[in-house]
Amino acid sequence: MNYPRPDPDRLLEALQEANAAARRGKLKLFLGACAGVGKTYAMLQAARQKQNEGVDVLIGIVETHGRADTAALLVGLTTLPSRQVEYRGHLLAEFDLDAALKIKPALIIVDELAHSNVAGSRHQKRWQDVEELLVAGIDVYTAMNVQHLESLNDIVAGITGVKVAETVADHVFDSATDVILVDLPPDELLARLAAGKVYLPDAAQRASKHFFRKGNLIALRELALRRTADRVDAQMRAYRADRAIANVWQARERLLVCIGAGPSSDKLVRSAARLAAKLQADWIVAYVETPTFQRGSKQQRGRILATLKLAEELGAETATLAGTDAAATLAAYARGRNVGKLVIGHRCQTGWRRKLLPGLADQLAERAAELDLYLVGLDPAVVVPAVADRTPPRKIYWRGYAEAVAIVAATSVLAGALLSVFDLANVVMVYLLAVVMIALRSGRGPGALAAFLSVASFDFFFVPPQLTFTVNDSQYLFTFAMMLAVALIIGQLAAKLRFEANVARRRERRADELSGLSRQLSGALTTEQIIGIAVDRINAIFHARSAVLLPDSQERVREAQGGPGLGSLTDTDADVAQWVYDHQQHAGQGSNTLPSSPARYLPLKAPMRTRGVLALQVSQLSLFDEPEEMRLLDTCAAQIALALERVHFVEVAQDALVSMEGERLRNGLLTTVSHDLRTPLTALVGLADTLAGSELSTEVRHELAEAIRDKARSTAELVGKLLDMARLQSGAVTLRRDWQSLEEVLGSARRQLDSVLANHTVISRLPPDLPLCEFDPVLIERVLVNLLENAAKYTPPGSEISILAVSRGDLMRITVDDNGPGLPAGREEKLFGKFERGESESALPGVGLGLAISRAIIEAHGGRMYAENRSEGGARFVFTLPLGTPPSMPDTSL
Repeated sequence: MNYPRPDPDRLLEALQEANAAARRGKLKLFLGACAGVGKTYAMLQAARQKQNEGVDVLIGIVETHGRADTAALLVGLTTLPSRQVEYRGHLLAEFDLDAALKIKPALIIVDELAHSNVAGSRHQKRWQDVEELLVAGIDVYTAMNVQHLESLNDIVAGITGVKVAETVADHVFDSATDVILVDLPPDELLARLAAGKVYLPDAAQRASKHFFRKGNLIALRELALRRTADRVDAQMRAYRADRAIANVWQARERLLVCIGAGPSSDKLVRSAARLAAKLQADWIVAYVETPTFQRGSKQQRGRILATLKLAEELGAETATLAGTDAAATLAAYARGRNVGKLVIGHRCQTGWRRKLLPGLADQLAERAAELDLYLVGLDPAVVVPAVADRTPPRKIYWRGYAEAVAIVAATSVLAGALLSVFDLANVVMVYLLAVVMIALRSGRGPGALAAFLSVASFDFFFVPPQLTFTVNDSQYLFTFAMMLAVALIIGQLAAKLRFEANVARRRERRADELSGLSRQLSGALTTEQIIGIAVDRINAIFHARSAVLLPDSQERVREAQGGPGLGSLTDTDADVAQWVYDHQQHAGQGSNTLPSSPARYLPLKAPMRTRGVLALQVSQLSLFDEPEEMRLLDTCAAQIALALERVHFVEVAQDALVSMEGERLRNGLLTTVSHDLRTPLTALVGLADTLAGSELSTEVRHELAEAIRDKARSTAELVGKLLDMARLQSGAVTLRRDWQSLEEVLGSARRQLDSVLANHTVISRLPPDLPLCEFDPVLIERVLVNLLENAAKYTPPGSEISILAVSRGDLMRITVDDNGPGLPAGREEKLFGKFERGESESALPGVGLGLAISRAIIEAHGGRMYAENRSEGGARFVFTLPLGTPPSMPDTSL
């Protein structure tokens, strides 16, 4: 038995997908029509079953909504503590993504997939948290309602009158490993609602009057069933493709309608629309572009385009197919799309015409017996079969036929010259070459004419008796017949090759244009760059003038600034563009809406929302009559929309990071002001109140004055650090470089810290030949003070602190070591951040700015600073300074 051979490219792609899937976690999605059908209950039951099988299960977050039976399923399951986030004066419980990634269970339960995270979270949506869990290799169980799917958002709003704000991108649903449909009949769901098992009594009463009406529930249930069925259908088609299964599996009703260029095609489409509605089936309208149709008139192509537009208005998917054999092309397409029913036009033929010229129905019945054929009778007066290779009488282009006659005549002259060198049998090959050339150049008709003329010329000019069509030797009749048959076959094959080469050339051109546009857009980092690339490429591809209009904060589209350049369209109609943006439909030149407009307007539809409008003004209106060109234009618009959405979300992510960093700095500053600054100020007030007492001795007053001075000095140092950090960040600090000895600056720093270093042993290891270095002595002294003060603060009394300096090449390397407890593992680099401390809850005074200021000073000098733990114990801080070339010292020997 011969099994069909799978496509090797598809096998390689499937292998790569399998390897990628093996590294990702598996997502099981519990889908319901609406709240209350039991999604969370079914999800927790599945989680408990997995735990019984020995799987490590963790409850990430589950919303029970006060349902006792659902809460009971949580007993015995490990639950991840929620992350408490303050938002507008309230503490909200959020899913702790970082804690889940740290624990890394085999399976985690994350409920409410469409939930929007609190502002300041790493991701805006919970489904983005789930994506990160899957990338980390963690399996996830989650649940959502069908109205939260982004593609169904408008449909649900039209049914229920409620616009759902929280949505999930469709690719999350499509990429799920498993989708479990949790279904409940509307009557049972309403009974659960009335019993208080969905919402609390007050909320249940309001819901029953608005969202939870029976008609809404029926419609939502159908949406859930259909969306799940669509997913299963896609999986089935992928399975057939992977295993190269040619036979159609009629698991779902789907119609394929084959149209031609005649007026009866409209009747065919309307009949198919009624049949699809009756069968509740998807339907596709297609036509086959054969070589004959390519040479068809403009009116014929216009009728095809009008029929395709009619089909789209009636809800059909349209397709343009290319092939030399209409029946074979349609059968292959039907098998690829798993279409079980074909609808074609048919006009009865009888007698010899049916045997010699079988119709499309007969050809399909022979080549695709597994397909069901639906025949729609055509008007007998209209001689228009339902495919594009049987078009009405068309204009004949006589140029190709004239060229065929001329080439055959020239070939006869050449053959006469060659007859003196070669035998008569070899002359036949010259004529066959001429037939091939004519068929490749002009097509089937001129090629067939050339074949007949070649046989006639060979007989008339070269076969004895010459200059007559009389043949003395009957064997030449067989030669003529074979010559004619070979010439016709070769000519038709050459014409077919020419047609396929033209089709491949057009497809390659479209693929190259799309590839170039995608490549350039993928490298764009700003909206202005995207607009500039889009306008330039659209102008070049379609020989047009174009512009991109983007919405403002009030959802009013305006022509983008800074993007369009030379050759862009400047006289756009804002009203037409706004209509296109609001309705997400084409309008303007060559369309059915506002066709008098001088430009064509297309919506830039991205997966999440419409990002703008593309305006296009072409020099040849025939562009809009070419289905393939329109598909290329739509695909280009989709690529531009995706690029705009990508940049938008990059900007959103950057703003979120900036906001998070600003929030962290604000919290650090507030902590500093509220604790480290308020504490000494409170102490100062208390000391001053005590000093104001009248019954204090001189000695006590002196001690209080010393304490006030110490507290005031520490407060001044704290404020000084804050001001230094602000100046360094703003770039207002100017380095006052001078050639200095590091030993002198280190001595000055140690003298400032005599009291701080009193309980520590400080060792300086500076070689006597250490060269001078050019730096700002005041700032470098501040760095040494900060490092020595940190070493003394975070090491116990009696610890040893050593300072070592060496010169290596063009750098001086200074090291401050201690033998204390060392640095927190993994936080060596974070310690240089603003308001970062080695111990987050330490009782030691400090604001966490010393190291940040020190690094900023060193980097301003062109050096580098880092920290590490010593192998023998303790911490090490290292910074480098460029040595430069010191000035020459004057000769004092004279």
